[in-house]
Amino acid sequence: MSGTEEGALGMPRLPAGFRIDGWELDGVIGSGGWGTVYEAHALGDGTVAAVKVLPTGALAPGQRAALSELVAREVRFSAEADHPNLVRTHAVCTVDAPDLPALDGAIALVMDRAEASLRQTLDGAETGGPIPGGVRILGGVAAGLTHMHNAGWVHGDLKPANVLLGAGGAVWLADFGLATELEGTHAYLPPLGTLDHVPPEWWSQHTGVGGTVVRPTADIWAFGVLTHQVLTGGLHPFPGASARARSFAAQAYARGTTPLRLDAGLEENWRRLIADCLTPDHAGRLRHTAASLSNRIEQLGSPRGRRRLRPVAAVALAAVPVAIVGAALLGGSGEEDVDQTRGAPAVVTAEQSPVAGEIPQDSDVPEALRPIIAKAAHRCTDAEVTPAFLAAMLKAESDFDVNATRPATEEFGIAMWTPSVFRAWAVDGDGDGDKDYRSPPDAISTMSLYLCWLDQQFKKAGMPAEDLPALMAAGWRTSDRTVITEGGVPERVRPFVDEVLRHLAAYQR
Repeated sequence: MSGTEEGALGMPRLPAGFRIDGWELDGVIGSGGWGTVYEAHALGDGTVAAVKVLPTGALAPGQRAALSELVAREVRFSAEADHPNLVRTHAVCTVDAPDLPALDGAIALVMDRAEASLRQTLDGAETGGPIPGGVRILGGVAAGLTHMHNAGWVHGDLKPANVLLGAGGAVWLADFGLATELEGTHAYLPPLGTLDHVPPEWWSQHTGVGGTVVRPTADIWAFGVLTHQVLTGGLHPFPGASARARSFAAQAYARGTTPLRLDAGLEENWRRLIADCLTPDHAGRLRHTAASLSNRIEQLGSPRGRRRLRPVAAVALAAVPVAIVGAALLGGSGEEDVDQTRGAPAVVTAEQSPVAGEIPQDSDVPEALRPIIAKAAHRCTDAEVTPAFLAAMLKAESDFDVNATRPATEEFGIAMWTPSVFRAWAVDGDGDGDKDYRSPPDAISTMSLYLCWLDQQFKKAGMPAEDLPALMAAGWRTSDRTVITEGGVPERVRPFVDEVLRHLAAYQR
């Protein structure tokens, strides 16, 4: 690794062997919007740590002030907090690198070294069921939150990327840049929370001189979102192709215009816990404290209280008349509208009846791509975006050729992305700007997100449900506005749409 490699904010990365005070860098762990994290060891005893380097030289004065405030907040909280489920900041150093002006004077935080983040674990998980150790992880997060709230602090940015997993089953809450101390019942934060993990009231509050009002109930809401993700292999409880779209869906739920849709595979006690956390208003969430959630999780995880998550009867549903399925999805009370096809097997075997929307074993979809396609499709909670539909789109676009190219129209890769359009859709609210349109997992995942968004736009416009696959294919080749304005599939893309529908019919036979 050389000092010319780029990290966060387009900055060069520090080379392996570089020393910051008493720590020597070993290699890069990852990068985010503000900085780059390195593995390091102490020069004295070899203690392993993580060093987060936050460059300040290229920032505008306002950005530099905001970063300094976030760092001061994180350091102050870490100095006051002492709990096994909160990551520790051991030292704050200054980078001395005159040969790398962009990094000279950068702030370096020396912290506990984790093995992975919960975000990384969810990204590698199969959707439709809990991740390994999920209940233990949730218990650790709830315990850390309980300690913070009891000490008068709010985390303010609880999400999978800010939960770290260490050796020996360690679970740590991390990134306390937005953690703030309560002034009575509330505090103020800059409006910087992660879009699809902040509560609905976040959007309706006036942002004053002190910032946006934040209360412990904001962490409770975020914990409900995170719990749903942990127990479903990464599925967000609110539909949307981007973090902003999911935040819009949460706001619509809070206004009462759409029901709460939770994954059908969730055991009832977990479903109730998540629904309690996702109570639409702050006042309704007040009675669900981090301590009470911690107690409930402990009971659910005990041998007596443990329940095996119910498998989704997707094969049976495929043979049930549509009217009956609709009644089952709505439930007896009519209070929930859930999608029971989520969590079905990604690929069926020859001995199984084909599950609606999944990829048949004897299709021409390459074996190596099938789990990638299935995972990408299942991250959309809209039932029309199935693995079979996504496979049909890829078949029509590139015939599954990862090196496909149309130079005349600047379209490349298995999903035929235009690079500039891909970059706009591949960044999804977590500061992840490292996705590559030439990478099949990145290209296919982002295609699924965009199709999911198109599906939602056409539903909002009141377009016929039976036409949605054709409309999504047309929107992919034109735009949502074009399809809505023309009232259906534009004639110029009809051949492409017909090809997609032929492939879809073959995959759904």
